Amino acid sequence: MEFAIFPTDKGVHVSQYVKQVIEMIDNLPYQSQLTPMGTIIECETMEQCLTIIADANAILEPNAARVYCTAKFDNKVGKSNQMDYKIKAIRGK
Repeated sequence: MEFAIFPTDKGVHVSQYVKQVIEMIDNLPYQSQLTPMGTIIECETMEQCLTIIADANAILEPNAARVYCTAKFDNKVGKSNQMDYKIKAIRGK
């Protein structure tokens, strides 16, 4: 899953809020990668992905009147370490 979440009512600079979400993600047992436009997380189930999004929203919601979230999923059942595999496959060509 790749997702981005942030409050829309806190001005142009929202990194102090996003940082709280990243700290939560860093404590999860899943491989993740922070990018300039979002965070990639490799989970085993869709339910785990959706729980992470709900938990991120719960972190931001108490201090924001509006929270924006986008998410993309690549659900490849029975596969793991796809983040590393995809990068190696491209670089190997």
